Amino acid sequence: MKQSTKALKTPIRISLVALLCGMLMRILNWPYTGGIIFTSFLAILILYSIRFSKKENKQPVAYIKIALVLFWTTNGLLKILDFPYTIIFQIGTAITFITWFAMEGTAYFMDEDRKAKNTFIEVAWNFAMVIGVLTIICGGLMHLLGWEFSIPTLTVGLTIVTGYILKDIFNPVKEEIQDRNNEELRL
Repeated sequence: MKQSTKALKTPIRISLVALLCGMLMRILNWPYTGGIIFTSFLAILILYSIRFSKKENKQPVAYIKIALVLFWTTNGLLKILDFPYTIIFQIGTAITFITWFAMEGTAYFMDEDRKAKNTFIEVAWNFAMVIGVLTIICGGLMHLLGWEFSIPTLTVGLTIVTGYILKDIFNPVKEEIQDRNNEELRL
């Protein structure tokens, strides 16, 4: 697996972890969650905008991604500030997400030759991420319906997703094994 050259990758991921922790704290009714979530959304918005501006050759999917991030973070910021009419940003987020998934979708997990580049462990972690997201969705729906165990379900989902992101941040970079058969040994 080659090392990614994306700008501001680690600060964006740290902001996402802070956002998820803030949401978990909000579910548990801990203090100062509004400030943590607001700061996280603002950091994601600023960092991804800088990352987009540094990108040299911008494909159409890059514009879809920046629109997705702008709609999503603006919606989050305005929700924290209790502004009305955030439905416009939610619809924008949904449309840009569907467009991104239609354009890139599962190709995100493949290499240039359209072969799967993930090992079994990476596939297992991606599966855990999907389970975490589905658990968050189920917990949110359970909470809306006032069902029992909705908060623990949300907490488990957020913990799984946060663990996935933390694993990604602190995962050591794998070096590719190079073929040294045709190399001379120099002393």
